[in-house]
Amino acid sequence: MTTTLAPADWPADETAARAVQDALRARTVLDEAGPPPGTGHVTGVDVAYDDERDIVAAAVVVLDAATLDVVEEATAVGRVAFPYVPGLLAFREIPAVLAALGRLGADPGLVVCDGYGIAHPRRFGLASHLGVLTGLPTIGVAKNPFTFTYEAPGAPRASAAPLLDGTEEVGRALRTREDVKPVFVSVGHRVSLDNACAHTLSLTPRYRLPESTRRADALCRAALREATASATPPPGT
Repeated sequence: MTTTLAPADWPADETAARAVQDALRARTVLDEAGPPPGTGHVTGVDVAYDDERDIVAAAVVVLDAATLDVVEEATAVGRVAFPYVPGLLAFREIPAVLAALGRLGADPGLVVCDGYGIAHPRRFGLASHLGVLTGLPTIGVAKNPFTFTYEAPGAPRASAAPLLDGTEEVGRALRTREDVKPVFVSVGHRVSLDNACAHTLSLTPRYRLPESTRRADALCRAALREATASATPPPGT
């Protein structure tokens, strides 16, 4: 685990953050297929917060895409870098995520975020933001559809339906377990939507959520517990 702080030039308010978001969004690459599923590495990214202590913990877990075995993992803990503003959550998380990624020796390969890519009101969620900053291929696999609409996909595993903003497809509702609530897949950077869904299915051989997300979630929660335990004054002080 390492401790990280936001860069000195990190946006401090909503206006500045939206300006950064607008500038970076223009660099999102949406016309690449991305790496083939089941090849190379896949890296899960997740974060956990302690709002009372203003602490965020990020975890990254590199998996062998063929076997889903853990290749490497890293964490980073820091102060929350930005206030809570809907649509700007990436600014709270990215400094810690970048610090954790920076500790890896292995090539991350495809990065899978527990959240959104272009399925975002401003078409620039965490997966897109992280992809543009790092140059890595990224996708978002979210538990909920945010503000978008969809028709329920068929019951069998691998059934899918468009995730829509009006008539625009911004992602897909994808059934990873038969008759279980779908996940919501969106492109982040340098990956096609078809490929993003194929990767998601490859990462869900047993559970609804990708193995990358499940492992990163457990690791960031453990890192947060460790950080907040050390930050808590002993009784009687």
